Amino acid sequence: MKHAALFVLMNVVFIMLAGAGPAWAYLDPGTGSMVLQLLLGGIAGAVVILKLYWRRFVGLFRGKTEAEAESSTSDHQK
Repeated sequence: MKHAALFVLMNVVFIMLAGAGPAWAYLDPGTGSMVLQLLLGGIAGAVVILKLYWRRFVGLFRGKTEAEAESSTSDHQK
């Protein structure tokens, strides 16, 4: 069932792209800086999310539960 839906979706996308004509579009110089801003903002957002959930992320690899990770960090803070 999933394979059939993926096959239909890929065919629809292919048909849409194959039938596209010339766009005659213009990209001004500000477009590059906007794309760069988007990439840097995404990277900064990922870093902030990783920082907020760092204990849970590390706990996945260490095998500790969330309560154990929080208790061990609270012991170090005292």
